[in-house]
Amino acid sequence: MTAPELWAEYSASTGSYTGGNCEYTDYALGDDPDGLAELVRTGVKTATSSAFPLYEVDHEALPKPGDFSIILDGSGEAVCIIRTTRVTVVPFKEVSANHAWLEGEGDRSLETWREIHRRFFTRSLREAGLTFDEDMPVVCEEFELVYPTNNDKESDYL
Repeated sequence: MTAPELWAEYSASTGSYTGGNCEYTDYALGDDPDGLAELVRTGVKTATSSAFPLYEVDHEALPKPGDFSIILDGSGEAVCIIRTTRVTVVPFKEVSANHAWLEGEGDRSLETWREIHRRFFTRSLREAGLTFDEDMPVVCEEFELVYPTNNDKESDYL
């Protein structure tokens, strides 16, 4: 299912946002889009993070509470819809253990979070001609799963 198809299904089920009057972004997460999308879909992953300098390079606005996003798998198929609930920007070295837990990856520890994200951010920044630094600002985003919820029936596209 494509992102517009999933958005239409969500809009029809809620009676909201029909006629395209609500914007959303769509993206795949990190180095393991399939696994991370599944963590979001099952409610384990309720946060994500991104390198602040890449927003500046891409002239992209930071996420804000109320924003909708469609999470894609590694094939570009739409998996679920989330709504941002909280956004903070902190240096990489100050990301909290709580945020690492909410991201739901590996053993959910801050040490594992740092290892995974140091590697991912280093590569992503290098591709943009930038260098990773422990003082680099990180955009920490918390979200809620809005569709399908864990109470919804399994959909054909999952």
